[in-house]
Amino acid sequence: MTRRHFLGAGAFGLGAMALPDLLKLQATAASPSADEETAVILLWLPGGAPHMEMYDLKPDAPAEYRGEFRPIKTNVAGIEVSEHLPLHAKCADKYAIVRSIHHTFSDHGGGHKRFLTGRDPMSPVGFVNDYPMVGSFVSKCRERGHAGLPNYIAGVDGGRQQVDTFSFGAAYLGQATTPFTVAGDPAEAKFGVRNLSIPAELADKVQERQTLLKRFDTVRRDLDASGSMNAMDSFGRKAVELVTSARTRDAFDLSKEPRHVRERYGMHRYGQRCLLARRLVEAGCSFVTMVLENPSPPGESFPKDVTYNWDSHAVNCHIFTDAKYRLPFYDRAVTALIEDVHARGLDRRVMVIVTGEFGRTPKLEYQSSDNRPGRDHWPQSMSLVVAGGGMKVGQVIGSTDSRGARPKERPLSPNDLWATMYHHLGIDPETTFPDHSGRPMPILPYGEPIKELVG
Repeated sequence: MTRRHFLGAGAFGLGAMALPDLLKLQATAASPSADEETAVILLWLPGGAPHMEMYDLKPDAPAEYRGEFRPIKTNVAGIEVSEHLPLHAKCADKYAIVRSIHHTFSDHGGGHKRFLTGRDPMSPVGFVNDYPMVGSFVSKCRERGHAGLPNYIAGVDGGRQQVDTFSFGAAYLGQATTPFTVAGDPAEAKFGVRNLSIPAELADKVQERQTLLKRFDTVRRDLDASGSMNAMDSFGRKAVELVTSARTRDAFDLSKEPRHVRERYGMHRYGQRCLLARRLVEAGCSFVTMVLENPSPPGESFPKDVTYNWDSHAVNCHIFTDAKYRLPFYDRAVTALIEDVHARGLDRRVMVIVTGEFGRTPKLEYQSSDNRPGRDHWPQSMSLVVAGGGMKVGQVIGSTDSRGARPKERPLSPNDLWATMYHHLGIDPETTFPDHSGRPMPILPYGEPIKELVG
């Protein structure tokens, strides 16, 4: 039997076992320089979070800019946040706010691609990546998985799991470096992760096939001097580990958490996704992206004037009504994660990044039919949060002008954020991988670690 026929037959005889090939592809580009003890949680806010309603309020600006909300003091002198982020105000010593990130792509697709890849996209619209998303580079550089746990995992709402929905594509790195995606609402009682268990009627068959393969070990060693068949067995074992490992299943099982911990995060999508992220990095996953769109708890529908994600146009919602509904869920989930990372001694190993693709227009817009306020897309200024990772926190980095329109001090790009992240992970951003034409492409074309964060 040729190796091609053997692979075609399937080592385990299970239709779902394409995972060995995935694991094999991931392993071909391991970076020995990567510090495999570090990890990143990226909380992605698609649509564009309103920086002037959250982290960069302008109470002295004209009314058509400043909006309805007011800033409140935090537990760090000189740092203020929105009045609708009271839990943020209690733990500002555990995170940093960056107020001067900016770029030039105002379409959702272009903004996603620009921000998540560190490169200007070929087209300003559309979500299919020309270049790999940063998580794919992390996956490429880290071969191992902890006891079968994938090294790049994403959590999304049901129906949003396609890799191009949020420009999570791997481009020339290949599908092996796209995330293992967990779709659904983790706050629901029946929430579960597909493909992490084997039906009872197949469990014995898997064991039988593993036993059968062991009986062929001697023959294969004789016939396959190159060792390629043994390598195939290794990846096959990892695939089986993923669906049989109690440790892997436990990492995804939120019922293992005490009730009071789950409630601290919030019994809603935002909260339970953030809790799941902490469990996954604690179990050994290198890069976890949790997409925070619909904030509503199970069984609860949107109130009037509230929209699905962070895209707070006047045509979509009343921006202040939407924020008053959305921000309490966000406030609880994000601060619970930040405080939990510290309380569990993960604050040097795990870096938390909270951002979307851009901010919102400084000047309010209005829906003509009912004078409903909103804000449009605005990549020229935005705010994001960084915590953990051994970073210097309890500070604000950069500033915008008096109307929140453009960086005033310390202008930065998304590339500087990713350079900071790679610094934390121990990955050299000048490492190259060939693109589709064979040209060596660096992980990051430019950008420097943000010195105020890394020291």
